[in-house]
Amino acid sequence: MALRTEELMLNMGPQHPSTHGVLRLVVTLDGENIVDVVPDIGYLHSSVEKMMEYRTYLQNVALADRGMDYLTALANEEGYLLAVERVGRIEVPPRARYLRTIMLELQRLSSHLVWLGTWGIDLGATTVFLYCFRERERILDLFEQATGGRLHHVYFRPGGVYEDLPDGWTDRVLAFCDEFLGRVDEYHELLTGNPIFLARVQGVGVLPRDRAIAMGACGPVARASGVDFDVRKAFPYEAYGELAFDVPVFQEGDCFARYRVRMEEMRQSVRIIQQAIAKLPDGEIRSKVQVNVKLPRGEAYARTESPRGDLGVYLVSEGEDAPYRVKIRAPSFSNLFALTEMMRGWKVADVIAILGSVDIVLSDVDR
Repeated sequence: MALRTEELMLNMGPQHPSTHGVLRLVVTLDGENIVDVVPDIGYLHSSVEKMMEYRTYLQNVALADRGMDYLTALANEEGYLLAVERVGRIEVPPRARYLRTIMLELQRLSSHLVWLGTWGIDLGATTVFLYCFRERERILDLFEQATGGRLHHVYFRPGGVYEDLPDGWTDRVLAFCDEFLGRVDEYHELLTGNPIFLARVQGVGVLPRDRAIAMGACGPVARASGVDFDVRKAFPYEAYGELAFDVPVFQEGDCFARYRVRMEEMRQSVRIIQQAIAKLPDGEIRSKVQVNVKLPRGEAYARTESPRGDLGVYLVSEGEDAPYRVKIRAPSFSNLFALTEMMRGWKVADVIAILGSVDIVLSDVDR
């Protein structure tokens, strides 16, 4: 008598500890093999785009800071304000452009450290979590000294930044950067040559280049699949066009390649920060912009390279002190739906390793 077999539908989440937020994955299994994966989202929907229509342009800075990706508040502020400044033709002073660039790259380091530490926990590597959060605490201290906030800052303003740096801040940042490069070497010693880690991630969750493009993947996920695209290089903003840095690209498209892209990105962020501080000009930190500024009629699309990828903000103005419409193109959203391509054909035990390698934030997905 033949054994009867059938597919099993497994619900992972929305409260699973390794889904990094309120995400539900509907996983169809044939034994241990993944047949299909359907992400179910919307549990964290905040209606931030609609709320922006009822707040002034200045008030919306705080909304972008808190209502989108909570690990990259400054990157959210940057994307929104670039759109505001393009519609209003607002010039940003050179010093403010460099200050923004420094803050954005510190934010990238902070975000990547959260990803690496929590992914390590997912894979059973507790030590790397402790190491990463040790360094992240230093970055949060630097943020607090300059902006007054550790996680949410509201530091960028239309036309510049809120206030200048405190005395000795750049020296403390440079000292941290010098030390941090050695810390990245420690992470490599813990993980890169570890046979258990390699068995979990090398060759697992492959996303081919053509499928990455078709699914709209961006940021480290796309660059790990051979897509050589970084908004900072393709469409330079702030001071990025005046600084030298490399864009790490790998061809394998697996979890290990996504890990290597972010590890190298952290080194490049340090390189950018060091150059920006060396070139930091004197002068004004903000253009003269009214608190309740009214932008002229018009529309603009601004895109930035957030730690998770291509963050876009489309803004429409009808001449009032609040936007008529704001639409956000969130990198976590497109990267999340590439999961189906990454997971199909792998084992159920690989689900968490693959999901963690994507680095999603659910407030960025749902908004």
